Amino acid sequence: MLDPSLLRKDLPAVVARLQARGFEFDTARFEALESRRKSLQTETETLQARRNALAKQIGQLKSRGEDTTEVMAESQAVPAKLKALEDELGVLQQDLQSLLLTVPNLPHESVPTGASSDDNVETRRWLPGAADAEGKPAPLGFAPQDHVALGEPLGLDFDTAIKLSGARFSFMRGPVARLQRALTQFMLDLQTTEHGYTECYTPYIVQGTTLVGTGQLPKFKDDMFWVTKGGQDDEPSVDEQGRPVVREDLYLISTSEITLTSSVRDSIVPAEQLPIRLTAHTPCFRSEAGSGGRDTRGLIRQHQFEKVEMVQIVAPDTSFQALEDMVGHAERVLQLLELPYRVMLLCTGDMGFGAAKTYDLEVWLPAQDTWREISSVSNCEAFQARRMQARTRNAQGKPEFVHTLNGSGLAVGRALVAVLENHQQADGSIRVPAALQPYLGGLTVLKP
Repeated sequence: MLDPSLLRKDLPAVVARLQARGFEFDTARFEALESRRKSLQTETETLQARRNALAKQIGQLKSRGEDTTEVMAESQAVPAKLKALEDELGVLQQDLQSLLLTVPNLPHESVPTGASSDDNVETRRWLPGAADAEGKPAPLGFAPQDHVALGEPLGLDFDTAIKLSGARFSFMRGPVARLQRALTQFMLDLQTTEHGYTECYTPYIVQGTTLVGTGQLPKFKDDMFWVTKGGQDDEPSVDEQGRPVVREDLYLISTSEITLTSSVRDSIVPAEQLPIRLTAHTPCFRSEAGSGGRDTRGLIRQHQFEKVEMVQIVAPDTSFQALEDMVGHAERVLQLLELPYRVMLLCTGDMGFGAAKTYDLEVWLPAQDTWREISSVSNCEAFQARRMQARTRNAQGKPEFVHTLNGSGLAVGRALVAVLENHQQADGSIRVPAALQPYLGGLTVLKP
């Protein structure tokens, strides 16, 4: 959430920065709410001053033995008036909160201005082998198969998944399931042993308040899968004993960023504990609302997939160095897997809701002859921390909001796709990168 003081100090500047990322701020609504807030504050302060003056006047009248009836009547009416003002201010603050919860983060000054992914800026690329004339990975020397054709003989089974759950789910057995597990274990081991992350196990189901803190709610509710605890809306409101049935929406996580970041919610983190580096392997559940039928073939865009997530909670003055470090941590995974990739700095119009600055890592997929996102690493600055009330103390002992960062390290399904396609051999077998061989019992090649 944005700092309301920024809006009060220089509203036009904030509006301009939001427009750079394609968001039109409701200036009229904010100004109306802010005007009424100021009015209520003034009325409250005036009434409080009047209350104090009346108390003093009553004391003076009593000391002189004079009648206090009229002054007492006015004084006794003040608490109710103050309560009415307080109630109205509370409602107004909720309206202001509701407005601000729908507003995205401000882009950092180093983010390029642009409207879409076409305006993203490539910062570097890494190729484990030769390049062609365009700087892309050299052709394999034979017609590449896509990951579906390669994976099905190894146990990738979409028909069973459709029978069980419908479209955009997968069922794996045998070698491909083992390869997915190997990728997960390799990523976790790398992040914990080389990069200093603490491995976590987190809930897969969370309360709505948790999603508000990290920014998924209220804006992205349609992208979530959710269930109702305590029954459905059309069921009786009391149980057989006449006790009220309490219903609460609970949500399946779309990323463990949600749970890892929220672990510091409503707390003041001691400065000596920063930075906090957390990682977790979890399933991720996304409805893919609005995806418009894109990537319906294979593993690229699934309702359920797995990810090894990286999260850092840091002091504000270190967050942009932490961002660069995290990008390096994700890159290291791709390098050890011997996968060609490039690093893209996202423009203002292509960043996620809570991000102030984002890098995407895009891996090369030979069958598609294109780059596809496999990791996204973002610095959210204080945006999530303000929503979560997660703070630390600065050198002067004053509380201030921490900065939060998150990134994929990596998306396991897309890494599986990239390994299958980039390490395929002419006979359809898959060469196993050296970094994965210990996790596959020393196997150097996967065959059907």
